[in-house]
Amino acid sequence: MQVVQKYWWKLLGFGLVLYSVIVGLTIALPQTEMLLHTMRNVFYHVPLWFVMVILFTISFVYSIMYLNKLNIKYDLYATAFAKVGVLFGILGLLTGMIWARATWNTYWNNDPKLLGAAICLLIYFALFVLRSSVKDLDKRGRVAAVYNVFAYFLMYPAIYIIPSFTASSHPGGSGPDDEPLMVFKMMPKLRGVFYPAVLGWVLIGIWIAKNKYEIYNLQDKHEN
Repeated sequence: MQVVQKYWWKLLGFGLVLYSVIVGLTIALPQTEMLLHTMRNVFYHVPLWFVMVILFTISFVYSIMYLNKLNIKYDLYATAFAKVGVLFGILGLLTGMIWARATWNTYWNNDPKLLGAAICLLIYFALFVLRSSVKDLDKRGRVAAVYNVFAYFLMYPAIYIIPSFTASSHPGGSGPDDEPLMVFKMMPKLRGVFYPAVLGWVLIGIWIAKNKYEIYNLQDKHEN
């Protein structure tokens, strides 16, 4: 009973992800002209991007807290959530490439949203390189926190604002490939798989980030 009380949110996360994987592969889909069964990737690809944005948001908040309190644990939390956010971003990019191969007959077509996603991940990769190059703990925390704040505000133009002003064929770009999104808006049973997938992956992402923080915390204590 104590195990359930302590780990209930982790168990919930795994349960929701397992549910979304199984039901996502078996649920009956509407017959669409374009994507047919590849539309099932909405249950996997899109939630990964949702999780990335949420984890980057949490990382951003911790960076603000570090700049306000100068407590090293906030720097470690910010780094942990940012790194796990990048992990989910890479998974989102890979699942998107698989979907692109089925839809556009190519893994990469230089679509503005794809380019924006790649640029976003490169910005965060630069954060980790910058942070690792500074040895002084206080200076490293301040530099990383300031950069993380700028990286967060650069993320939205890269993956949302700029692509919305360009001719993007990516779903959500008001192009012909928006068909699956329109179907999902009209079918509650599909949303009943999508939103549990988002919540499940968010919980898993937070769990991984917390474990990552514990590793960083142990390393920091060992170094000092």
